[in-house]
Amino acid sequence: MNIIAAVNRDWGIGYNGTQSIVIPGDRRRFKELTSGGTVISGRKTFEDFGTPLPDRKNIILTQNREYSVDCAVITHSIGDVLREIACEPPDKVFVIGGESVYRLFLPMSSFAYVTKIDAAPPSDTFFPNLDELPEWEIIEQKKPCEYAVSTNVHHDTVRYSFVLYRNNSVYLP
Repeated sequence: MNIIAAVNRDWGIGYNGTQSIVIPGDRRRFKELTSGGTVISGRKTFEDFGTPLPDRKNIILTQNREYSVDCAVITHSIGDVLREIACEPPDKVFVIGGESVYRLFLPMSSFAYVTKIDAAPPSDTFFPNLDELPEWEIIEQKKPCEYAVSTNVHHDTVRYSFVLYRNNSVYLP
């Protein structure tokens, strides 16, 4: 299983229930990596998307036993999720958030596809800082890209890069 996340400079991943900065290049990469596979999210992250992601098996982890969504599998525990993905190719299973779901599945994930955004907008949810976790190592880092962010008030350029981490505590070559 893999993790995929976009993180700000402080490892923030969201504010008020949604992503702080949306970068089209990151969204394209997310779609390329996860299409044809399985995505695992918490209820709040799923509701931020609004609908099940097309061309993917959508698994939602929630404590709400009354929650239901068409075209998605509802689970209520890590065990439920693991049973649901047991026959899926591990390289096509992606945990996509939010904070508590990332923390639950991080120890059992082999790879983390992280888009590092060189900006620090306000965040109230965070991804664990993989650079501080000894079991995680960077195995690939792409050259930084730039994205022009425009508002009615100003124009900024945000730098971002794609980084691939490997969890050496679970990775088997």
